[in-house]
Amino acid sequence: MTSFDDILEEAGVFGRSQKRIFALFCMVSMPWAGVYVGIVFQGFTPDHWCRDSAVVERRQACGWSLADSRRLTVPLVNSSGVVQQSSCEQYKVDWNTTELTCDTRELNLSQTPTTGCKEGWEYDYPGRQSFVTEFDLVCADAWLVDMYQATLNVGFLVGSIAIGYLADRFGRKMSFLMSNLLNGIAGILVAVAPDYASLLVFRTLYGFGVKGGWVAGYVLITELVGVEYRRTVGVIYQMFFSVGILLLPLLAYFITDWRWLQVVITAPYILFLSYYWLIPESPRWLLSQNKKARAIQITEAMAKENGKTLSKNIENMADDNADTCTASFMDLIRTPKMRKHTFILSFNWFTSAIVYQGLIMRLGILGGNVYIDFLISGLVEFPAAFLILFTIERIGRRVPFASANIVAGLSCFITACIPESMFWFKTVVACIGRLGITMAFEMVVFVNTELYPTFVRNLGVSVCSTLCDIGGIVAPFMLYRLAVIWLELPLIIFGCLAFVAGGLVLLLPETRGVPLPDTIDDIEFPERAKEKADLKSQQMANLLPNNDVSNNKEPATV
Repeated sequence: MTSFDDILEEAGVFGRSQKRIFALFCMVSMPWAGVYVGIVFQGFTPDHWCRDSAVVERRQACGWSLADSRRLTVPLVNSSGVVQQSSCEQYKVDWNTTELTCDTRELNLSQTPTTGCKEGWEYDYPGRQSFVTEFDLVCADAWLVDMYQATLNVGFLVGSIAIGYLADRFGRKMSFLMSNLLNGIAGILVAVAPDYASLLVFRTLYGFGVKGGWVAGYVLITELVGVEYRRTVGVIYQMFFSVGILLLPLLAYFITDWRWLQVVITAPYILFLSYYWLIPESPRWLLSQNKKARAIQITEAMAKENGKTLSKNIENMADDNADTCTASFMDLIRTPKMRKHTFILSFNWFTSAIVYQGLIMRLGILGGNVYIDFLISGLVEFPAAFLILFTIERIGRRVPFASANIVAGLSCFITACIPESMFWFKTVVACIGRLGITMAFEMVVFVNTELYPTFVRNLGVSVCSTLCDIGGIVAPFMLYRLAVIWLELPLIIFGCLAFVAGGLVLLLPETRGVPLPDTIDDIEFPERAKEKADLKSQQMANLLPNNDVSNNKEPATV
């Protein structure tokens, strides 16, 4: 009996075929950035005030500038200790009366009663349109903007579970292609939605397909490469999400209407349907479904593209997980260490989603140049992948993972305390926090896989990562509603969450150099697992032919 990993050694663990397929899948991560955080531009809330047609006529008749008109006709309110022009109230004045003067020095309405906006709002957003300005989602309806991101994460939550099941049932490739078909349809429906209610429904469907398709692609590419390349491939696959983060502000700057921006973000998913002719099905999945002939055909094609020749052992290729027992949720919480791992990893998924999305969406409410701020903050994500690849085999997993969370938390606290007058220093510290949480987000993915035994590994990752989507549902409400009370309050909450997450990571065991666990006993009694691994290594060494041993010694005698 020969495993697929054994055959892959002959076919090439990361040859030309896998590199081509990997490059194609990296493209999938880029539009996901636009879906995930596009709300910063599509749901941008510009400076606004009550529209009053009589005020507009008075402004034109008196020759007032827009600034003078706002200063004279918009009430002042105290917001979080800062006196500013009201966005939701207007003076209760009949502007058509002849008693009102055009002299800006004499007009004083500060003692005049106010009322809510009667004719909608005017926006300081010349030449541009977000769904906020189109549907007037401000003041009492501002909370509806949060629903745009929350419904997406509801789709993520349901879709990742459903498409994960479909990927196991009908194959990785078919699930990936069907997800992209759904993405193309739902994405265009979002762009043409006639009202906000239908927009939220289509947005949920969009989320259903986007994350599920991305995960199906992740699983497929990691199943096509050798064990030693899986982690690197996984980290770089996620890094291309950061490439999408850099492209998004450039697209948003030149595409002024949120609907057309939505079309551009969706277009790649339609193009990904061409992958039907460009990528294979996973031979591992085919073997698990007893489709050995098709698995052999695909493996031989990969070997040919890699310039390799396969031995006759391929005829004996079989699923190396065929005897795996069925996993259940209770396996994740039944024993003490498994319960501890499940709680800590779930909390880290939850925290990473809230802090990451929160820091990005916060750029849209700071009042600066949102395009430049977004671009600068996106640039700091790139070092995250390289820092991970550099440290995990030299230092380990636990210390970099915990440090990333703690640095993110500390940066949030410091940023909240820096005055607005120190803008660049505040920006630099916030970017360090963004770097930290990006590292933590990328690390939780593979640390999760290393802390569960084989038979429950997929279920464990699925259960823990659902907290990521729950965090994504909470994030917009936490950011936008708390920022109304105090702009920096969300940062304090983010900092607390990240600090706790970092501290909890230190309670996890180090997995560098430790074989992946096969059973729950390997988790609960790691000393026994180590003894078992050492014994297996010794047995393998004893099975080496004598001539191999002598050949190994020859260089020392030269």
